[in-house]
Amino acid sequence: MEGLTTIKQRFEIIGNDDKLNRSLEKAIRVAPTDISVLVTGESGVGKETIPKIIHQLSHRKHCNYIAVNCGAIPEGTIDSELFGHEKGAFTGATSARKGYFEVADGGTIFLDEVGELPLTTQVRLLRVLENGEFIKVGSSQVQKTDVRIVAATNMKMQQAIQKGKFREDLYYRLSTIELNLPPLRDRENDIHLLFRKFASDFAQKYRMPTIRLNEDAINLLINYRFPGNIRQLRNIAEQISVVEESRNIGADKLIQYLPNYNNLPAVIDTNDSQEGKSISEDRDVLYKALYELRKDFNELKKLTLDLINNKNIGELPSENLQLLDQLNKEKDNFNQDSNVELIQIEQPSIPSNNYEYAETIEEDESLSLHEKEIEMIKKSLEKNQNKRKLAAKELGISERTLYRKIKQYDL
Repeated sequence: MEGLTTIKQRFEIIGNDDKLNRSLEKAIRVAPTDISVLVTGESGVGKETIPKIIHQLSHRKHCNYIAVNCGAIPEGTIDSELFGHEKGAFTGATSARKGYFEVADGGTIFLDEVGELPLTTQVRLLRVLENGEFIKVGSSQVQKTDVRIVAATNMKMQQAIQKGKFREDLYYRLSTIELNLPPLRDRENDIHLLFRKFASDFAQKYRMPTIRLNEDAINLLINYRFPGNIRQLRNIAEQISVVEESRNIGADKLIQYLPNYNNLPAVIDTNDSQEGKSISEDRDVLYKALYELRKDFNELKKLTLDLINNKNIGELPSENLQLLDQLNKEKDNFNQDSNVELIQIEQPSIPSNNYEYAETIEEDESLSLHEKEIEMIKKSLEKNQNKRKLAAKELGISERTLYRKIKQYDL
């Protein structure tokens, strides 16, 4: 059985989140069996990768793998698409046709958006799961098929069952094993890594230098809730790569590509409680307010320093000094009393004309992302004679982040 790191490399999965790893490990363990699997998670989290892993690690890997988007097929034709039809079964059926379950015989069929299936089709699917039998539209002959079924949905299945939109018996047959993929906002440490990978891919695709985020932009990106998850992050990386002339992106530019940053919740879920929505809204408003406060603070600080460079300190307006002192006290009190970390706003750097053509992120076969990060930190510290400030600058992270990782990895 292949290891987790090898599977990530093979299927180009980026990230080392614990929840993600647990779901991947479960997929690896269940792959050699014929157990039905239900993959759950929000739209855009990458559910379509799981059935590919399961198929490729199973004894069915040399047979057909068919992925069907159940939500994209009109209700009137979905039975014909899945189970086939006989000639003359309905208007336009000029010849007999094999359905996906017949074509996938011996292999694996992936039913994406399975929660969108009509109830009549759910009855047919239940029969396939129970005894491998189906009947073509317009036929009375029972046919057999041997398929492994992997389904996926972003619906709250228990609530769909309660509303009569999904059969409970079918749900339990599909979810013998249930794998849940976490939303991107719960994979904080993976967000920037995924962004860099996408930025590198688009740099190569469009033949341009790779875009890079400074520290305040990285913090802004991590604090966003990503309603579209990985799909949205990839879209943002592509937009910035194409639209922005500068290859060094700060928070002021990045925020233009983060819709509704002020008053998210980005995930609109009618099943969530009002209290949960209120917490999400308050948190995102707080992050925005902190970002603006920090920006104002740095602008005032810069103005005051400019005045000091051109005047005697005694000639400075007293209100400037008082306000600067007050902001300093408020910032210190906030850092002591709150678990929220202020977004750091740095002076924008002057873009260099000497860019790498494209940044390529590759996972070494013998190293996990976790191990590679440790190796990079060690090499940078050694190169810079253990001077954290220089090492942090070379790694493209803040000195505080580097210090935290040194403690975390016990370097």
